[in-house]
Amino acid sequence: MRIVVWRKPEFSGEFAVAADGSISHPLYQAVRVGGVPLATARAALRSFLAKFDQEPQFVIEPLFRVAIEGEVNRPSVYALSPETTIAEAVAHAGGPTQFGRLDRVRLLRGSANGGHTQVRLDLNHPETGAAQWPIRSGDQILVERGRSIFSQVILPTLTVVGALASVGIFIHQYK
Repeated sequence: MRIVVWRKPEFSGEFAVAADGSISHPLYQAVRVGGVPLATARAALRSFLAKFDQEPQFVIEPLFRVAIEGEVNRPSVYALSPETTIAEAVAHAGGPTQFGRLDRVRLLRGSANGGHTQVRLDLNHPETGAAQWPIRSGDQILVERGRSIFSQVILPTLTVVGALASVGIFIHQYK
């Protein structure tokens, strides 16, 4: 959860929400925001901040934890706003590496029955709409590694050809 309090930087920041719905911070631990509508969380925070400021001006924004892994430049778990799309989430992780394939992105998402759903996405083609899917808390996004023709076909072939040529030269010299 991101809280920004106007003219009170010491009250502002990104905070985790504990299992009981409270904000995991000594200052805010009495404020319950988890499992309630945003309007209710906003009212609870306003009531708490009123102890320190008569008319507190603040913004409260939920954040979703999303794991972005695989062939991205900065794989990690990110706290992102709910409006973030799958493509934007990959961009937050620094985009794909030189081996990353945006046409082979796997999304692992929790389902209503407690299981997980896995979907393969193609972020290269906007007409599919997959790039614009919004993230959900707990999503895992995996950018798969592409085949490099050079490293997987040409280089091994050149190595074998080079080895055979060396053997041929060696045999020819000692005939």
